[in-house]
Amino acid sequence: MGPTNVALVRLFRADNALREAQNRLDEAGKNVRLQERRVNDLDQKLKDAQARHKQQQSRAGQLDLDMRARDAHIEKLRTQQQTAKNNKEYQAFLVEINTAKVDRGKVEDEAVRVMGEVEKGQQEVTALQAALEAERQKLTTIRSQLADTIAKHQAEVDALRPARAEAQAAVPSKVADAFNRLADRSEGDALSPLSRPDRRREEYLCTACNMELAIDIYNKLHSRDEIVFCPSCRRILYIPEDLTPEAAIATSRASRSGAGRPKGTKKSATGNAAGGGAGAEAPPVTIEKRAKGDLGNLLAAAQGESVQAAVVSGSNPVDCEVYIDNELAGYYKGRDPGHLERNIRYRLEEVGRKADVRVTPTNRGGDDGPEQTTPSPSDDLAEAESSPQV
Repeated sequence: MGPTNVALVRLFRADNALREAQNRLDEAGKNVRLQERRVNDLDQKLKDAQARHKQQQSRAGQLDLDMRARDAHIEKLRTQQQTAKNNKEYQAFLVEINTAKVDRGKVEDEAVRVMGEVEKGQQEVTALQAALEAERQKLTTIRSQLADTIAKHQAEVDALRPARAEAQAAVPSKVADAFNRLADRSEGDALSPLSRPDRRREEYLCTACNMELAIDIYNKLHSRDEIVFCPSCRRILYIPEDLTPEAAIATSRASRSGAGRPKGTKKSATGNAAGGGAGAEAPPVTIEKRAKGDLGNLLAAAQGESVQAAVVSGSNPVDCEVYIDNELAGYYKGRDPGHLERNIRYRLEEVGRKADVRVTPTNRGGDDGPEQTTPSPSDDLAEAESSPQV
């Protein structure tokens, strides 16, 4: 892997170590935080109960003053009644006194009810004060018991922070920002190593989501210094230490060295085949017509992707004729004509080029045609990997 990917893996490991230490610190202080929450809840309940108790006491005091005022008014009416000049005036004072007594009775009933609430409020305040004191003592005990453990984990966290900061400093700022966003979203699992589940086949998986990846993903990570994301879970992919080049591509190299070809022949760059024994010659290979320039690169890239799909599915690629705007652009291979045509259309749309695309099975060869060797899936995969990309 390139220096950016190597630095990113170091940051990933330093970040994981710091997160694990922080989790241990949080777990150690969990009981303390729970007890602190209980103490805070009881303290708030006590404050609310004390506020209600004060309001009830204030209401009881107001009712008591109201009854005193009404008693004084009734006494005044009685004094005036005794000095009444006639019976009519006496009866008027008597009615007024009786009305005042009725009103006073209502106030007295309300005062009795409020006094009962005052007593209940006082009992609630006393119980909450006792409970709060007990929880505070428990909090003190827990803190003393876990003080050493929390201090140990806190020291571990403080010791790992500089290493994490140093590892991040070695990563480009844009890559570090992307890593931090992924780490926060996935609880630290921002990177995912490649996995090769079947040693007999050159295929790779993302270990985070088990998504099957492109065949050339190992070569891309091994030979280039670029960030590659999993197309499914969007984690950053990297090569683990145990997936060496020998273990990753040994099967592919073995297949490219002769699997699927006639024994004793080897494909050459000039189109001739050299025999495995001295002086042996293989039949010539027809040089196919191919487009040139940007269109040629685009069609070669579409061929490479379609051939890779054929290899993954375990089938042999087929020869196809590719027509662009009703003109033969060349002979290309693909999983099937429809798959190759879809790849070409997609790549043309990517570069903003509008063209009529038609792909048909080739009718070349036959009894009068030149003799050709039948390519194996591994041959087509090697050709796809060497094709230029757009």
